[in-house]
Amino acid sequence: MTKLHPTSESPRRPAPKDAADVFPLPARWGFAVLLVATFFLYLPAMNGQLLWDDAGHVTRADLRSWHGLWRIWFEKNATQQYYPVLHSAFWLEHRLWGDAVFGYHALNAVLHALSAGLFALILRRLAVPGAWLAAFVFAFHPVAVESVAWIAEQKNTLSTFLLLGAAWMYLRYDTERRWTLYAAATALFALALLTKSVAAMLAPSLLVLLWWKRRRLTPGDGLRLGPWIVLGAGAGLFTAWLERTSIGASGADFDLSLAQRCLVAGRVIWFYAAKLVWPADLAFMYPRWTIDAGSWWQYLFPLGVLVGLGALAWRAPRGAFAAALIFCGLLFPVLGFVNVYPFVFSYVADHFQYVAAMALIGLAAAGATSWLQRLPLGARVAAPAVLLIVLGVLTWRQAGIYRDVFTLYEDTLAKNPASWMAHNNLAMALTEAGRIEEAVPHLEEALKLRPNYAIAENNLGDDLTRLGRPREAIPHLERALQLQSAYPEASNNLGNALMAVGRSEEALARYREAIRLRPDYAAAYRNLGLGLAMAGRTADAIPLFEQAVKLQPNYADAEVSWAVALTLTDRPAEAVRHFERALQLNPDSVPARVSYGRALAKFGRIDEAVTQYRAAVELDPENAEAHYNLALLLRQRGKLEEASEHYREALRLGWREG
Repeated sequence: MTKLHPTSESPRRPAPKDAADVFPLPARWGFAVLLVATFFLYLPAMNGQLLWDDAGHVTRADLRSWHGLWRIWFEKNATQQYYPVLHSAFWLEHRLWGDAVFGYHALNAVLHALSAGLFALILRRLAVPGAWLAAFVFAFHPVAVESVAWIAEQKNTLSTFLLLGAAWMYLRYDTERRWTLYAAATALFALALLTKSVAAMLAPSLLVLLWWKRRRLTPGDGLRLGPWIVLGAGAGLFTAWLERTSIGASGADFDLSLAQRCLVAGRVIWFYAAKLVWPADLAFMYPRWTIDAGSWWQYLFPLGVLVGLGALAWRAPRGAFAAALIFCGLLFPVLGFVNVYPFVFSYVADHFQYVAAMALIGLAAAGATSWLQRLPLGARVAAPAVLLIVLGVLTWRQAGIYRDVFTLYEDTLAKNPASWMAHNNLAMALTEAGRIEEAVPHLEEALKLRPNYAIAENNLGDDLTRLGRPREAIPHLERALQLQSAYPEASNNLGNALMAVGRSEEALARYREAIRLRPDYAAAYRNLGLGLAMAGRTADAIPLFEQAVKLQPNYADAEVSWAVALTLTDRPAEAVRHFERALQLNPDSVPARVSYGRALAKFGRIDEAVTQYRAAVELDPENAEAHYNLALLLRQRGKLEEASEHYREALRLGWREG
C-alpha cells in the first residue's frame, strides 16, 4: 500500500531543471518587480469608492467585535456568503485601516502580484518555459482588473494566493517527499476553500499536472489528493446550496434543461478564451445570452470544445492538452451546471476566469518562449516587452473605470445598454448621492427591460416618495410586494408612502410587517416609532428608537428621532446625549442640528441653540427653517439687525409662519 507520508528512506523524485525564459529573473527580483509594477498599474482604482456589494464585505459594525469574529465562523448567515477566512481577513483589515478604501485596494494589488509570482515558481518547478513571462502577462492582463480593483473580489485574490501556495507546496512534496510539505499544502488548501469554494478544483488540476509530467498517475496520487477532492466537493455543494437558498440563485431565470446548460458551458469556455486573446470591450456586466436548445448554431460552441479537446489529445503535445483540461476544469463551477446568482443578469463575468486564465496564459507563454528562442536577443526581449506595455496600458485604463460607481455603471451601460441590473444599480448610487431626479429614468428603463423586477419597482417607489410624489409611488411599491410578498424593504417603503398621504394606520401595519419579515430591520423600527410619535404615542415610540440604535449602533437618524422623542417627554439630559451622539456620527447633518436647536431652545439653552442654527445655515444656506428659528432667537437676544437678515432670508426661501 502506498503510504500517505513516506519515510525518509522513500525514493525522491528529481527536481526539474529550470526551463528557458524570456525574463530569467531570480525569484526575489521577479516578486519585487511584480509588486511595484502591479501596484502602479492599479493606481487609478486605489482611492476609489466602495462598489456594488463591497459594503457587504467590508466588515459591518455589528461584526467588528471579537464576538463578531466568532459569528463570522459559527453563524451561517452572519455574512453574505459563508467564507470565514475571507471575512476574518476583512475583519482584521478593518481593525488596521477602518473604512479607508486605499488599504483594501492596495492589499488586493499585493495579493495579485504575489499570486503572479507564485505562478512563476510553479511553472519553474514544472520546467515550463517562459515562467516569468507568464507571471507578468497574468499580472498585467486587463481581464484580472475586475478581481483586483473590486474590493469584494478579495475572495478571488486571497483564495488564489492560498490556492497557488498549496499547489507549490504539494509539487515540492511530490519531489522531496517531506510530510511537513504535504501538511502545509493541505492547510493552505483548506484555507483557500474557506475563502472561496472554487478552490475545490485545485486537486483535479494537480492530478492533470502530475499525469502530464509523469505520463501516468499512481494509487498514491489518489490517496494523497483524495481527501482534497472530498473536502472540495463538500465545500462546493455547500456553497451551491447557499447560492440557491440564501442568495437567490433559483427561480425561472435558473430553470435550464441539461441541454441548455451544455450550450451555456460551451459558449462560456469560448468567451473566456477569446477575452484572454483579445481583451476588448471588457465590461462589468455582459449581455445575458438567450439560450435556445432548438437553435442548431448554438450547439457549435460545446461541439467546438469537444472537437478542440479531442484534437489536442490526438495531435498536440500532451502539455497543451493538459493546459486545456485545466482551463476547462477550473471554469467548471461557473459553466452553468451549478446555479450562481450572477447568472440572473449574465452567464459570464471577468472575475469568473481569474484563476482559470493562468492555464492558457502558461501555455501561451511556453509556446511563445520556445518560438522566441530562435530570434536574436533584442527581438526576444522586445516582443514580450511590447506585449506587456500594451497589456499594462489596457489594465491602467480598465482600472480607472472602477474608481467610482458612476464611472463603472456608465461604462457598463455604454457597452451593454440593455443591462437592467446596471440601470438599477446606477439609480441606487444616484439616490444615495441625493441625485434622485436622475435616478428615476434609470429605474423606469430597468422596468422596461425587465417588467417583473421587484427590486426596481421598490426602488422607484422609494425615490418617488422622496421626491414628494407618494401617490405615484404607492402602485410601484404594491407591485413590488405582488411580485415578492416577503419583501421587508418594499413593505417599509410602502409604509413611508402611505404615511405621506395620511393613511397612517395602514402605514403602521406595513412597518410592523417589515419587522415581522426581518426582525433586525433598524429602519423599520425607526419608521414605526416615527409613526407612533406622529399619532401622539411618543412614549410607545421611544423603545422602538432604542431598538433601532441597538440593531444599528451608528444609525444617526435614529439617534435624532430618539432625542426628539425624549425632548417631547421632557427628558433634557438624555435628549442632549443622543443629539450629541447623532452629531458625532454625522456632523454635517442639517436636520439633526435644526432639531437639536429646537430642543435646546425648549430647554432654555438659547446660546447653544443659536450655535446649532448657525452651523445649520452654514452647512445649508437654503434651509428656511434654520434661518427662521435663528432669527427668533437672535431677536430674543436683542440682535435685531442680524435677526432681520435671517428672517428676510427665510421668507425669500419660502418660509411660511404657522
